[in-house]
Amino acid sequence: MRRLLIVLALVSGTALAQPFPSKPVRWVVPFPPGGATDIIARIVAQKMSEAWAQPVVVENRAGAAGAIGSEAVARAAPDGYTILMGTTSTHAVGPAVNPRLPYNHLTDFAPVTLVATFPNVLVAHPSTAASLQELIALLKANPGKYNFGSSGAGSSTHLAGELFKQMTGTDINHIPYKGTGPLLNDLMAGHVAFAFDQITAVMSGVHAGKMRALGVASAERSAALPDVPAINEVLPGYEATAWVGIFAPAKTPPEIVGKVQGETRRIVQLPDIAQRLRELGATPVANPPAQFAEFVRQDTEKWRRLVVTAKIQVEQ
Repeated sequence: MRRLLIVLALVSGTALAQPFPSKPVRWVVPFPPGGATDIIARIVAQKMSEAWAQPVVVENRAGAAGAIGSEAVARAAPDGYTILMGTTSTHAVGPAVNPRLPYNHLTDFAPVTLVATFPNVLVAHPSTAASLQELIALLKANPGKYNFGSSGAGSSTHLAGELFKQMTGTDINHIPYKGTGPLLNDLMAGHVAFAFDQITAVMSGVHAGKMRALGVASAERSAALPDVPAINEVLPGYEATAWVGIFAPAKTPPEIVGKVQGETRRIVQLPDIAQRLRELGATPVANPPAQFAEFVRQDTEKWRRLVVTAKIQVEQ
């Protein structure tokens, strides 16, 4: 019996000592395939799979503005084998707008790393305005007449518009859509005057002349649209940058968190991957977990202040 216990202990110890990962990793993307979050996750996951000799499988679990997939990861075992590609919507704007989310974005997750940032873009139907200054003057001269669209009520693009409304002192109406596709289709058809959406979603329409990019919502101009001014150049202090980052369930061992972060940093610094991200309008980051945790707290507080001062309410 004693010999059996010793053998079991040795087997158990060997299992515990196995390097991570020793089996496939599930990477949950809480949005449908094809968007920026999904594309970037798949780019990084492929390189992780090659380096680790274990599959890193991207699983799309969309619904409830990212809450369904996020909750699934929050409730998963904290062993590193289930991770989340969180976003501005799931871990900053969503919690700021909806205090009744089925997870606590600060305590139910272990922040791993901020993978990349990319700006939202103010795009308009070509007949609306030729420049950001012209649009602002038009809105001020016609209070209550013009609408702006977003990909959904309570989304990061909705709050980008609310921040623009607040900082310009204009009276504009918000029209929420059920996703980027319907929004941009209506914008190109002239049913909505202007909108905010992620740079990856609007670049093809802008290059085709079907919509006009009037400003990027980052602090500086984007290399993906170098001729488009930053809104900050006209409205100092305006910034509504979107981001994607990796989260693990709370209590995931720090050494596993560190390994995922380190591998992500290595991957986004590869020349071909860095170039692919730039083509998508994204800026790679891959910062340490503690810095990412502080970034999430600050971003949440920024949007929470806007929700309070602008008295934004979203039906849940």
